[in-house]
Amino acid sequence: MLYLSLFFSALISATLLPASSELLLSGLVVKQQGELFLLWLSATAGNVLGSVINYYLGTIISRVEDKRWFPVSKQAMSKAQHQFEKYGVYSLVFAWLPVVGDPLTLVAGVFRTRFSLFLLLVATGKGLRYAVVIGLAAGFM
Repeated sequence: MLYLSLFFSALISATLLPASSELLLSGLVVKQQGELFLLWLSATAGNVLGSVINYYLGTIISRVEDKRWFPVSKQAMSKAQHQFEKYGVYSLVFAWLPVVGDPLTLVAGVFRTRFSLFLLLVATGKGLRYAVVIGLAAGFM
């Protein structure tokens, strides 16, 4: 149940919904609840799956972007595409960053980034982030 809770906390944190799985993970590490590798794996897997959901949503945005109620203008989409092209697909390693990370994974779907590359880059960045969180939290034990 512990790992499942962490998994879903990380999944929600990776979507456009506000949440912070790092706090839960840090607390579990400091309290020495659970195996570190399984905590890392649960958080990483949940967070990557949340990014995959964002990616998928990005792939289907084209079906509704011409609707009057769609919240993003064509100019904003064009600007996002320009920024994504400017910094490149490898910016997905930074999908773990607050504020910009979740939209970045959505934009990757909009612009049809090759999924295998998307998955590799996002999983690498998020896995490293959770490893650092665990390392820092373990230092407080």
